[in-house]
Amino acid sequence: MKATKSGLLVETGDAALTRGMEGSRGNRISLIRAGRAALRVLNWLCMLLLVLVFALPFGWMISTSLKTMPETMIFPPEWIPKQPVWQNYADAWNTGPFLRYFMNSVIIAIGILICQALTIIPAAYAFARYQFIGSKLLFSVVMVTLMIPAQLIFLPVYLELSALKLLNTHLGLILPFASSAFGIFLLRQGFMQVPEELIEAARLDQAKEWKIIAKLMVPMVKPVLITFALFSFIAHWNDYFWPLVMTTNETARTLPLGIAKIREVEGVATWNTLMAGNLILVAPILVVFFFSQRHIIRAFVYSGVK
Repeated sequence: MKATKSGLLVETGDAALTRGMEGSRGNRISLIRAGRAALRVLNWLCMLLLVLVFALPFGWMISTSLKTMPETMIFPPEWIPKQPVWQNYADAWNTGPFLRYFMNSVIIAIGILICQALTIIPAAYAFARYQFIGSKLLFSVVMVTLMIPAQLIFLPVYLELSALKLLNTHLGLILPFASSAFGIFLLRQGFMQVPEELIEAARLDQAKEWKIIAKLMVPMVKPVLITFALFSFIAHWNDYFWPLVMTTNETARTLPLGIAKIREVEGVATWNTLMAGNLILVAPILVVFFFSQRHIIRAFVYSGVK
C-alpha cells in the first residue's frame, strides 16, 4: 500500500498479488472442506442404502409373521398388520417336534464347533510356526479342499457313514465337519502375526507347546477365533443339505428341516406361519451375533493393525 497526493491509499502490485493468492487458497480450502462433507454425506447414504437392502427382507418377514392369512394375500402389500397375531408362532412350533429339532440343531452346531477347535488350532499353529518337510505341500492340499463343494463328495461320505451305522445320529452329522480348511487358514494368518519373541520367551521359561498354544497363542487371536466360530455356527445352524441327506427320521433332524415341513402341513403355503417359523430359526443366530459383534470388529482391527 502507498499514499497518493490526494491522501488515498493505493494497493501495490505485490500486495494485490499476495491478497489474491490468499483468497485463492481460501477458496481451495473451502472447496476441499465442501468435498469432504459431500463425501461424508454420500458415505452415509450408501451405508443407509446397504442397511435397507439387508433390513427390508427381515422387516417383511417379521411383518408377515404377525399377519392373518388373508392379509398376506393383499396387493399392494401392507407392512403393518392391523392386529398382530402372535398365535402364528405357536402354530409354527406345534407343526412338529420343534423342541427336538431345536435341541438337535444346538447339539450339532456346538459339537461341530468343539471338534473344529480341537483340530484347526493345532493344525494352524503347526503351519504357522513350524517348517517341516512337505509343510507347504500339505498346506496347499488344505487350501485346495476349499474349492471342493460338499455336494461333490456327499455320496462317498454317505456310504462311509452308512457302513459305520452313523446315519440318523448326531455323530454322523458332526464328523464330516470336524475340521475346517477355512478355519485353519484364518487361524494360521492370525498366529503368524504373533511376534516370535513372545514364543521364544515362553520356551525359555520351559513352557510346553500345548501350554504355549493354550496360554499365549489362543488369547492373542481370540477375536479371530470367535469370528470363525460365529461363521461356523451360522453355516451349520442353517445347513439344510447335509441333515436332509444324512437323516431319514426325526431322531437327528434339525430346525431347517422342521421349517420346511410347515409348508406340507396344510398342503398350501401358509406364509404367516412359515415366516414365524423362520423367525424361530433365525432368533438364536441374532442372539449369538449380538454378543459376539464386538469381537468381530476387533478381529478386523487386529488383522489390519498388526
